[in-house]
Amino acid sequence: MASCSSCCQHVATPGVGGFAAASRRETRAAGVQVVGAGRLQLKKGAVCGEELFRGQSLQGLQRRVRRSGGSVAVSANALAAQLQEERAEKPSEARVILEVQGLRAVVADTRQEILNGVDLVIREGEVHAIMGKNGSGKSTLSKVLVGHPDYEVTGGTAMFKGENLFDKEPEERSHCGLFLSFQSPVEIPGVSNMDFLRMACNARRKARSLEELGPLEFYGFVAEKLGALNMDPKFLDRNVNEGFSGGEKKRNEILQLSVLEADMAILDEIDSGLDIDALRDVATAVVGLKKENNAILMITHYQRLLDYITPTYVHIMEEGRIVKTGDMSLASQLEAGGYNAVQNLIAKN
Repeated sequence: MASCSSCCQHVATPGVGGFAAASRRETRAAGVQVVGAGRLQLKKGAVCGEELFRGQSLQGLQRRVRRSGGSVAVSANALAAQLQEERAEKPSEARVILEVQGLRAVVADTRQEILNGVDLVIREGEVHAIMGKNGSGKSTLSKVLVGHPDYEVTGGTAMFKGENLFDKEPEERSHCGLFLSFQSPVEIPGVSNMDFLRMACNARRKARSLEELGPLEFYGFVAEKLGALNMDPKFLDRNVNEGFSGGEKKRNEILQLSVLEADMAILDEIDSGLDIDALRDVATAVVGLKKENNAILMITHYQRLLDYITPTYVHIMEEGRIVKTGDMSLASQLEAGGYNAVQNLIAKN
C-alpha cells in the first residue's frame, strides 16, 4: 500500500478551510481530522487518495480504515464532494407553508372567544385533517385564516409562506395562494361561472407575475379542469352557485381551487351533502391537485372523506384548541368509539 506522501496532495482551494470547519462533526464521525489547509487526515487507515475515496460512503470508508493499520491523508476536495453527495441523498425537511402559534380569536360583535390558543404547523406536501365536535372552533379557524370579518384575532400569529398572514387583506391572502372552500357556498346572481373564474384566475396570475388569460385561452385552460371533476361545460354558463344542488356547489368549489392553483387549500366539510358518487369525484379531484409544493387542510366530521384523501396528520379540536394529534388511526378510533374514546386517550397522555 502506497504511503500518504506519495498518493495525496495538499489542495489549496479557496473555501476548504470553511468546509472543514462547517463539517467538523461529520469528519470526526468518519474518523477524519484536519491536518492542514486543504488536507484531511484519516486517524487510522490504509485507504489513500481521491480515486479510492470517490464512490465510497464515509461509513464504508470508516469500516475499511478500522480493518487496516496505516496512516493516510485524503484531499479535502474529495471528502467535500462525498459529503455533498450524501447530503443530497438525504430527504430534506419540507418547507413550512403555514405555522400557527397561540392563535386566539373572538366573534367581532359579541366578543365571545372561540379560538383559545391554536398551534398548528403544515409543511408542503402534507394533508392535515381537523376533526371535533360542533362548536369546537374548526370552521372558525378556517375563517380567521382567510380574514373573515366576523372574527377578530386577539392573540397569536399565523405565518403563511414566511409572511405574516394577518398583515394582509383577505384578497391579498387569496392572491398569495390561500384558498377556502366554504361549508355553504354562496350564490352570486347575475355573474356567470365563466366570468367569475376567469377574473379570479387572472387576479391570481397577476399576483404571480404571469400573463393574464383571454376568454379563448381561459376556456381551453378550464375545460381540462371540468373533465377531472366530471362537470358538464354548461356549468360555465350558469350563474355562480345559483340553483345548484349541494353536490354541484361542492364540485364548483373544487373547480375554483383547481383554476386558482392554490398553494394551500382549506376544505371546510366538502363531504357534507354529497352522495357516494359525488364524494368520490370530488375527493379524486382533490387528490389530483395534491403536489409536493402545496398542502391541504381538511375539516370533517367523518372518516369516509379520509378514506379517499389520506391525511398525513389528524388533529382533534376541542374548546378552541388542538388537543390531540395523530395519524389515520386516530380517525379510526374516533369513528369506532366516538369522542369519549378520544377523551380517554387524552387523559392517559
